[in-house]
Amino acid sequence: MKHIENNKLSKGFTLMEMVLVLGIIALLVGAGVTGLVNVLGLGKETKAKADISTISSALRAYEAQNLYLPTTQQSIKALVHKPSSRPVPKSWKPYMKEKLLLDPWGNQYQYQRPGKKDNGGFDLYSVGEDGVSGTSDDIGNWDL
Repeated sequence: MKHIENNKLSKGFTLMEMVLVLGIIALLVGAGVTGLVNVLGLGKETKAKADISTISSALRAYEAQNLYLPTTQQSIKALVHKPSSRPVPKSWKPYMKEKLLLDPWGNQYQYQRPGKKDNGGFDLYSVGEDGVSGTSDDIGNWDL
């Protein structure tokens, strides 16, 4: 009779077994969240590179149409709004939508002409997640 009663009691899980399983699940979820954060960071870098490529193409179209690139002071805003400072483009048109002028971290893309990294052309870059220019997380047209 005791043997039958022991079988009835042994059909459930002990508190220790449940704590152990929940601990393992928590570790797996924690590892998954950490991996997901890295994936999101890589996604933002990829988007920044795609935006830089798109803006660079628009700058080349601006240059082909007007025979010069916008100045550093005119910035890439010259692709969205006609510059009023010299040199004023004679045949200007909007080259892109304004919403593309922010990087995935909410900062404006930086533009410099002539470029420091591309002496004959221009530097176009995102200051990255830290928002500081000149650090290792900067992503620019020199990376493409």
